[in-house]
Amino acid sequence: MSSNARTKRRAKSTVVSPSPPLPFLGEPSESLYPSREELWRLLAVVAIAASVIVACNFVIGVLNRKPKPFCDSVGESSTADSLSDFCEPCPKNGVCSNGELECVHGYKKLGRTCVEDGEINQTAKKLSEQIELRLCQSHAQHLCEGTGAIWFQDVDILKELDEQMLMGNSGLTKEIFIYAKQRAMGIIESSLEVQISDGVKLLKCPEQLAVLYRSRLCCIRQWIHRNALIVLPVPFLLIILMKLLRKIRRSRYLSTRAEELYEQVCDILEENAMSSKTTSGEQECWVVASQLRDHLLLPKERKDAVLWKKVEELIQEDSRIDQYPKLIKGESKIVFEWQASLSSRTRMKRATRMEKLVNNAFDSPLKQQRKLEDNKFSYAEGS
Repeated sequence: MSSNARTKRRAKSTVVSPSPPLPFLGEPSESLYPSREELWRLLAVVAIAASVIVACNFVIGVLNRKPKPFCDSVGESSTADSLSDFCEPCPKNGVCSNGELECVHGYKKLGRTCVEDGEINQTAKKLSEQIELRLCQSHAQHLCEGTGAIWFQDVDILKELDEQMLMGNSGLTKEIFIYAKQRAMGIIESSLEVQISDGVKLLKCPEQLAVLYRSRLCCIRQWIHRNALIVLPVPFLLIILMKLLRKIRRSRYLSTRAEELYEQVCDILEENAMSSKTTSGEQECWVVASQLRDHLLLPKERKDAVLWKKVEELIQEDSRIDQYPKLIKGESKIVFEWQASLSSRTRMKRATRMEKLVNNAFDSPLKQQRKLEDNKFSYAEGS
Protein backbone atom coordinates (compact mmCIF):
# COMPACT_ATOMS: atom_id res chain seq x y z
CA MET A 1 0.00 0.00 0.00
CA SER A 2 2.74 2.35 0.84
CA SER A 3 4.58 1.48 -2.32
CA ASN A 4 1.54 2.21 -4.54
CA ALA A 5 1.02 5.51 -2.90
CA ARG A 6 4.58 6.43 -3.48
CA THR A 7 4.35 5.53 -7.14
CA LYS A 8 1.26 7.70 -7.65
CA ARG A 9 2.93 10.62 -6.03
CA ARG A 10 5.94 10.25 -8.26
CA ALA A 11 3.68 10.18 -11.41
CA LYS A 12 1.88 13.31 -10.36
CA SER A 13 5.11 15.01 -9.71
CA THR A 14 6.47 14.06 -13.16
CA VAL A 15 3.41 15.46 -15.05
CA VAL A 16 4.35 18.82 -16.41
CA SER A 17 1.74 21.44 -15.93
CA PRO A 18 0.70 23.25 -19.19
CA SER A 19 2.37 26.56 -19.65
CA PRO A 20 0.28 29.57 -20.59
CA PRO A 21 -0.02 30.27 -24.45
CA LEU A 22 2.27 32.81 -26.10
CA PRO A 23 0.70 36.13 -27.04
CA PHE A 24 1.67 36.00 -30.86
CA LEU A 25 0.38 32.42 -31.41
CA GLY A 26 -3.29 33.11 -30.96
CA GLU A 27 -6.27 31.73 -33.07
CA PRO A 28 -6.27 32.77 -36.87
CA SER A 29 -8.76 35.43 -37.90
CA GLU A 30 -11.67 34.81 -40.33
CA SER A 31 -10.24 37.26 -42.97
CA LEU A 32 -7.32 34.87 -43.53
CA TYR A 33 -9.52 32.31 -45.40
CA PRO A 34 -10.92 33.21 -48.95
CA SER A 35 -14.61 33.84 -49.38
CA ARG A 36 -16.90 31.83 -51.64
CA GLU A 37 -17.03 34.58 -54.36
CA GLU A 38 -13.23 34.72 -54.44
CA LEU A 39 -13.07 30.95 -54.88
CA TRP A 40 -15.46 31.12 -57.87
CA ARG A 41 -13.41 33.89 -59.47
CA LEU A 42 -10.25 31.86 -59.04
CA LEU A 43 -11.87 28.85 -60.67
CA ALA A 44 -13.06 31.02 -63.64
CA VAL A 45 -9.56 32.42 -64.22
CA VAL A 46 -8.07 28.93 -64.13
CA ALA A 47 -10.70 27.64 -66.61
CA ILE A 48 -10.09 30.52 -69.07
CA ALA A 49 -6.33 30.02 -68.90
CA ALA A 50 -6.73 26.30 -69.52
CA SER A 51 -9.00 26.89 -72.56
CA VAL A 52 -6.55 29.41 -74.04
CA ILE A 53 -3.70 26.94 -73.67
CA VAL A 54 -5.72 24.18 -75.33
CA ALA A 55 -6.75 26.48 -78.25
CA CYS A 56 -3.16 27.61 -78.81
CA ASN A 57 -1.93 24.06 -78.84
CA PHE A 58 -4.65 23.14 -81.40
CA VAL A 59 -3.82 26.07 -83.72
CA ILE A 60 -0.08 25.34 -83.52
CA GLY A 61 -0.76 21.71 -84.32
CA VAL A 62 -2.90 22.63 -87.35
CA LEU A 63 -0.34 25.09 -88.67
CA ASN A 64 2.54 22.75 -88.18
CA ARG A 65 0.67 19.85 -89.71
CA LYS A 66 1.99 19.06 -93.14
CA PRO A 67 -0.63 18.44 -95.88
CA LYS A 68 -0.78 15.13 -97.62
CA PRO A 69 1.32 14.87 -100.76
CA PHE A 70 -0.41 14.56 -104.11
CA CYS A 71 -0.72 11.19 -105.74
CA ASP A 72 1.15 10.84 -109.00
CA SER A 73 -1.01 11.46 -112.10
CA VAL A 74 0.45 8.42 -113.93
CA GLY A 75 -0.70 5.09 -112.51
CA GLU A 76 -3.56 2.71 -112.30
CA SER A 77 -6.74 3.66 -110.54
CA SER A 78 -6.39 0.75 -108.15
CA THR A 79 -3.00 2.00 -107.02
CA ALA A 80 -4.41 5.51 -106.50
CA ASP A 81 -7.27 4.12 -104.44
CA SER A 82 -4.92 2.08 -102.28
CA LEU A 83 -2.73 5.14 -101.67
CA SER A 84 -5.64 7.55 -101.00
CA ASP A 85 -5.02 7.31 -97.28
CA PHE A 86 -1.40 8.37 -97.68
CA CYS A 87 -1.76 10.96 -100.52
CA GLU A 88 -4.33 13.37 -101.94
CA PRO A 89 -5.70 12.74 -105.47
CA CYS A 90 -4.32 15.01 -108.16
CA PRO A 91 -6.88 17.82 -108.92
CA LYS A 92 -8.41 18.43 -112.31
CA ASN A 93 -6.32 20.32 -114.89
CA GLY A 94 -3.18 19.50 -112.90
CA VAL A 95 -0.15 17.23 -113.27
CA CYS A 96 1.23 15.68 -110.09
CA SER A 97 4.68 14.16 -109.70
CA ASN A 98 6.61 13.26 -106.52
CA GLY A 99 3.82 14.73 -104.42
CA GLU A 100 3.99 18.17 -106.10
CA LEU A 101 1.22 19.84 -108.17
CA GLU A 102 1.76 21.67 -111.44
CA CYS A 103 -1.14 23.14 -113.45
CA VAL A 104 -1.44 22.69 -117.20
CA HIS A 105 -1.18 25.64 -119.58
CA GLY A 106 -4.02 28.08 -119.25
CA TYR A 107 -4.49 27.33 -115.54
CA LYS A 108 -2.78 28.65 -112.47
CA LYS A 109 -2.34 27.25 -108.99
CA LEU A 110 -4.73 28.53 -106.34
CA GLY A 111 -4.18 26.76 -103.03
CA ARG A 112 -4.33 23.03 -103.79
CA THR A 113 -6.44 23.39 -106.98
CA CYS A 114 -5.95 24.64 -110.55
CA VAL A 115 -8.15 27.48 -111.86
CA GLU A 116 -8.29 29.15 -115.25
CA ASP A 117 -5.84 31.95 -115.92
CA GLY A 118 -7.98 35.04 -116.51
CA GLU A 119 -5.27 36.93 -118.40
CA ILE A 120 -4.85 34.14 -120.95
CA ASN A 121 -8.60 33.80 -121.40
CA GLN A 122 -9.00 37.53 -121.97
CA THR A 123 -6.14 37.53 -124.48
CA ALA A 124 -7.65 34.58 -126.36
CA LYS A 125 -11.12 36.16 -126.35
CA LYS A 126 -9.77 39.49 -127.61
CA LEU A 127 -7.88 37.79 -130.43
CA SER A 128 -10.93 35.75 -131.45
CA GLU A 129 -13.10 38.89 -131.53
CA GLN A 130 -10.62 40.68 -133.79
CA ILE A 131 -10.47 37.75 -136.22
CA GLU A 132 -14.24 37.39 -136.20
CA LEU A 133 -14.62 41.11 -136.92
CA ARG A 134 -12.28 40.91 -139.91
CA LEU A 135 -13.95 37.82 -141.40
CA CYS A 136 -17.49 39.13 -140.90
CA GLN A 137 -16.65 42.56 -142.35
CA SER A 138 -15.16 40.88 -145.42
CA HIS A 139 -18.28 38.74 -145.85
CA ALA A 140 -20.51 41.81 -145.36
CA GLN A 141 -18.54 43.64 -148.07
CA HIS A 142 -19.13 40.70 -150.38
CA LEU A 143 -22.87 40.83 -149.66
CA CYS A 144 -23.02 44.57 -150.35
CA GLU A 145 -20.55 45.06 -153.20
CA GLY A 146 -19.46 41.54 -154.20
CA THR A 147 -15.75 42.28 -153.70
CA GLY A 148 -14.80 40.79 -150.31
CA ALA A 149 -13.61 37.24 -149.59
CA ILE A 150 -15.84 34.69 -147.88
CA TRP A 151 -13.70 31.65 -147.01
CA PHE A 152 -10.34 31.87 -145.19
CA GLN A 153 -7.76 29.13 -144.56
CA ASP A 154 -6.85 28.26 -141.00
CA VAL A 155 -3.17 28.81 -141.83
CA ASP A 156 -3.88 32.44 -142.75
CA ILE A 157 -5.86 32.90 -139.55
CA LEU A 158 -3.00 31.48 -137.45
CA LYS A 159 -0.58 33.87 -139.13
CA GLU A 160 -2.86 36.77 -138.39
CA LEU A 161 -3.13 35.63 -134.78
CA ASP A 162 0.67 35.68 -134.55
CA GLU A 163 0.69 39.22 -135.94
CA GLN A 164 -2.00 40.33 -133.51
CA MET A 165 -0.11 38.82 -130.57
CA LEU A 166 3.12 40.55 -131.61
CA MET A 167 1.33 43.85 -132.09
CA GLY A 168 -0.41 43.51 -128.75
CA ASN A 169 2.92 42.81 -126.98
CA SER A 170 1.13 40.97 -124.18
CA GLY A 171 4.39 39.90 -122.48
CA LEU A 172 3.40 36.22 -122.26
CA THR A 173 5.90 33.41 -122.35
CA LYS A 174 6.29 31.29 -125.45
CA GLU A 175 4.37 28.31 -124.05
CA ILE A 176 1.51 30.47 -122.79
CA PHE A 177 1.59 32.36 -126.09
CA ILE A 178 1.06 29.10 -128.01
CA TYR A 179 -1.71 28.03 -125.65
CA ALA A 180 -3.50 31.40 -125.96
CA LYS A 181 -3.34 31.13 -129.75
CA GLN A 182 -4.78 27.60 -129.64
CA ARG A 183 -7.50 28.75 -127.27
CA ALA A 184 -8.39 31.66 -129.56
CA MET A 185 -8.47 29.32 -132.56
CA GLY A 186 -10.87 27.04 -130.69
CA ILE A 187 -13.18 29.96 -129.93
CA ILE A 188 -13.10 31.06 -133.58
CA GLU A 189 -13.93 27.57 -134.88
CA SER A 190 -16.84 27.28 -132.44
CA SER A 191 -18.42 30.57 -133.57
CA LEU A 192 -17.74 30.39 -137.36
CA GLU A 193 -18.59 27.90 -140.08
CA VAL A 194 -15.87 25.30 -140.74
CA GLN A 195 -15.42 23.38 -143.98
CA ILE A 196 -12.65 21.00 -145.05
CA SER A 197 -11.82 21.00 -148.76
CA ASP A 198 -8.95 18.93 -150.17
CA GLY A 199 -7.47 18.52 -146.71
CA VAL A 200 -7.49 22.26 -146.07
CA LYS A 201 -9.62 23.69 -143.26
CA LEU A 202 -11.64 26.72 -144.35
CA LEU A 203 -13.54 29.11 -142.09
CA LYS A 204 -16.37 31.47 -142.94
CA CYS A 205 -18.46 34.00 -141.05
CA PRO A 206 -22.13 32.88 -141.04
CA GLU A 207 -24.36 34.95 -143.27
CA GLN A 208 -26.78 35.66 -140.38
CA LEU A 209 -23.86 37.17 -138.46
CA ALA A 210 -22.30 38.95 -141.46
CA VAL A 211 -25.56 40.82 -142.11
CA LEU A 212 -25.07 42.63 -138.78
CA TYR A 213 -21.74 44.07 -139.95
CA ARG A 214 -23.14 45.88 -142.99
CA SER A 215 -22.87 49.66 -143.20
CA ARG A 216 -25.94 51.89 -143.02
CA LEU A 217 -25.54 52.96 -146.64
CA CYS A 218 -25.46 49.31 -147.70
CA CYS A 219 -28.59 48.53 -145.68
CA ILE A 220 -30.46 51.46 -147.24
CA ARG A 221 -29.36 50.50 -150.74
CA GLN A 222 -30.40 46.88 -150.30
CA TRP A 223 -33.75 47.90 -148.79
CA ILE A 224 -34.47 50.15 -151.76
CA HIS A 225 -33.48 47.36 -154.15
CA ARG A 226 -35.84 44.91 -152.44
CA ASN A 227 -38.72 47.39 -152.33
CA ALA A 228 -38.19 49.07 -155.71
CA LEU A 229 -41.82 48.64 -156.78
CA ILE A 230 -42.94 50.49 -153.66
CA VAL A 231 -40.20 53.14 -153.53
CA LEU A 232 -40.22 54.30 -157.17
CA PRO A 233 -43.83 55.61 -157.25
CA VAL A 234 -43.35 57.50 -153.98
CA PRO A 235 -41.53 60.56 -155.46
CA PHE A 236 -44.15 60.93 -158.20
CA LEU A 237 -46.95 60.67 -155.66
CA LEU A 238 -45.27 63.29 -153.49
CA ILE A 239 -44.89 65.66 -156.44
CA ILE A 240 -48.55 65.21 -157.38
CA LEU A 241 -49.64 65.71 -153.80
CA MET A 242 -47.57 68.88 -153.44
CA LYS A 243 -49.00 70.30 -156.66
CA LEU A 244 -52.52 69.46 -155.53
CA LEU A 245 -52.00 71.10 -152.14
CA ARG A 246 -50.50 74.14 -153.79
CA LYS A 247 -53.43 74.39 -156.15
CA ILE A 248 -55.95 74.12 -153.32
CA ARG A 249 -54.08 76.72 -151.30
CA ARG A 250 -53.99 79.14 -154.24
CA SER A 251 -57.67 78.60 -154.94
CA ARG A 252 -58.54 79.47 -151.35
CA TYR A 253 -56.30 82.50 -151.42
CA LEU A 254 -57.82 83.77 -154.67
CA SER A 255 -61.36 83.29 -153.38
CA THR A 256 -60.68 85.04 -150.08
CA ARG A 257 -58.73 87.88 -151.63
CA ALA A 258 -61.27 88.36 -154.46
CA GLU A 259 -64.09 88.70 -151.94
CA GLU A 260 -62.12 91.29 -149.98
CA LEU A 261 -61.44 93.30 -153.13
CA TYR A 262 -65.06 92.99 -154.19
CA GLU A 263 -66.21 94.44 -150.84
CA GLN A 264 -63.78 97.34 -151.25
CA VAL A 265 -65.02 97.98 -154.81
CA CYS A 266 -68.63 98.12 -153.61
CA ASP A 267 -67.72 100.55 -150.81
CA ILE A 268 -65.79 102.83 -153.15
CA LEU A 269 -68.53 102.87 -155.84
CA GLU A 270 -71.25 103.50 -153.28
CA GLU A 271 -69.37 106.34 -151.60
CA ASN A 272 -68.56 107.81 -155.03
CA ALA A 273 -72.26 107.70 -155.98
CA MET A 274 -73.28 109.46 -152.74
CA SER A 275 -70.55 112.09 -153.19
CA SER A 276 -71.67 112.82 -156.76
CA LYS A 277 -75.25 113.39 -155.57
CA THR A 278 -74.20 115.76 -152.81
CA THR A 279 -71.96 117.79 -155.13
CA SER A 280 -74.76 118.28 -157.70
CA GLY A 281 -72.94 116.64 -160.59
CA GLU A 282 -69.54 118.21 -160.06
CA GLN A 283 -68.07 114.75 -159.43
CA GLU A 284 -68.51 111.82 -161.81
CA CYS A 285 -70.67 108.99 -160.58
CA TRP A 286 -68.59 106.35 -162.32
CA VAL A 287 -65.08 105.05 -161.73
CA VAL A 288 -62.60 103.74 -164.30
CA ALA A 289 -62.08 100.00 -163.80
CA SER A 290 -58.32 100.04 -164.52
CA GLN A 291 -57.73 102.89 -162.11
CA LEU A 292 -59.79 101.18 -159.43
CA ARG A 293 -57.83 97.97 -160.01
CA ASP A 294 -54.45 99.69 -159.67
CA HIS A 295 -55.70 101.49 -156.55
CA LEU A 296 -56.78 98.31 -154.75
CA LEU A 297 -54.19 95.74 -155.82
CA LEU A 298 -50.71 95.50 -154.42
CA PRO A 299 -47.80 95.80 -156.89
CA LYS A 300 -47.12 92.04 -156.81
CA GLU A 301 -50.87 91.31 -157.21
CA ARG A 302 -51.14 93.36 -160.41
CA LYS A 303 -49.15 90.70 -162.27
CA ASP A 304 -51.75 88.08 -161.31
CA ALA A 305 -54.49 88.46 -163.91
CA VAL A 306 -56.55 85.65 -162.40
CA LEU A 307 -57.17 87.57 -159.18
CA TRP A 308 -58.73 90.64 -160.83
CA LYS A 309 -60.62 88.39 -163.20
CA LYS A 310 -62.35 86.77 -160.24
CA VAL A 311 -63.17 90.24 -158.88
CA GLU A 312 -64.73 91.18 -162.24
CA GLU A 313 -66.79 87.98 -162.17
CA LEU A 314 -68.19 88.94 -158.77
CA ILE A 315 -68.91 92.48 -160.05
CA GLN A 316 -70.74 91.13 -163.11
CA GLU A 317 -72.93 89.00 -160.86
CA ASP A 318 -73.90 92.08 -158.79
CA SER A 319 -76.95 93.82 -160.25
CA ARG A 320 -76.24 97.04 -158.34
CA ILE A 321 -73.14 97.75 -160.41
CA ASP A 322 -73.22 98.71 -164.07
CA GLN A 323 -70.23 98.01 -166.28
CA TYR A 324 -69.96 99.71 -169.64
CA PRO A 325 -67.34 101.29 -171.95
CA LYS A 326 -66.86 105.05 -171.95
CA LEU A 327 -64.70 107.34 -174.08
CA ILE A 328 -62.30 109.19 -171.83
CA LYS A 329 -59.74 111.56 -173.39
CA GLY A 330 -60.10 109.84 -176.72
CA GLU A 331 -59.67 106.32 -175.29
CA SER A 332 -62.37 103.75 -174.69
CA LYS A 333 -62.25 102.45 -171.13
CA ILE A 334 -64.46 100.25 -168.99
CA VAL A 335 -66.12 102.07 -166.09
CA PHE A 336 -68.10 100.95 -163.04
CA GLU A 337 -71.15 102.82 -161.77
CA TRP A 338 -73.26 102.27 -158.67
CA GLN A 339 -76.91 102.21 -159.70
CA ALA A 340 -78.69 101.25 -156.49
CA SER A 341 -79.98 103.72 -153.95
CA LEU A 342 -78.81 103.73 -150.35
CA SER A 343 -78.16 100.07 -149.74
CA SER A 344 -78.89 98.07 -146.65
CA ARG A 345 -75.19 97.76 -146.02
CA THR A 346 -74.83 101.56 -145.84
CA ARG A 347 -77.81 101.72 -143.50
CA MET A 348 -76.23 99.08 -141.32
CA LYS A 349 -72.95 101.01 -141.21
CA ARG A 350 -74.73 104.22 -140.23
CA ALA A 351 -76.85 102.38 -137.64
CA THR A 352 -73.70 100.88 -136.13
CA ARG A 353 -72.10 104.32 -135.93
CA MET A 354 -75.20 105.81 -134.28
CA GLU A 355 -75.35 102.92 -131.80
CA LYS A 356 -71.76 103.51 -130.80
CA LEU A 357 -72.40 107.22 -130.32
CA VAL A 358 -75.48 106.53 -128.17
CA ASN A 359 -73.64 103.97 -126.05
CA ASN A 360 -70.77 106.38 -125.51
CA ALA A 361 -73.20 109.16 -124.56
CA PHE A 362 -75.05 107.03 -121.98
CA ASP A 363 -71.98 105.40 -120.47
CA SER A 364 -71.43 106.22 -116.81
CA PRO A 365 -68.47 108.44 -115.92
CA LEU A 366 -66.93 105.46 -114.10
CA LYS A 367 -67.03 103.34 -117.27
CA GLN A 368 -65.57 106.17 -119.33
CA GLN A 369 -62.77 106.59 -116.80
CA ARG A 370 -62.08 102.85 -116.90
CA LYS A 371 -61.96 102.90 -120.71
CA LEU A 372 -59.60 105.87 -120.61
CA GLU A 373 -57.31 104.06 -118.15
CA ASP A 374 -57.39 100.89 -120.27
CA ASN A 375 -56.45 102.88 -123.36
CA LYS A 376 -53.57 104.52 -121.50
CA PHE A 377 -52.38 101.12 -120.23
CA SER A 378 -52.50 99.55 -123.68
CA TYR A 379 -50.68 102.53 -125.16
CA ALA A 380 -47.99 102.26 -122.48
CA GLU A 381 -47.55 98.55 -123.22
CA GLY A 382 -47.30 99.23 -126.95
CA SER A 383 -44.69 101.91 -126.44
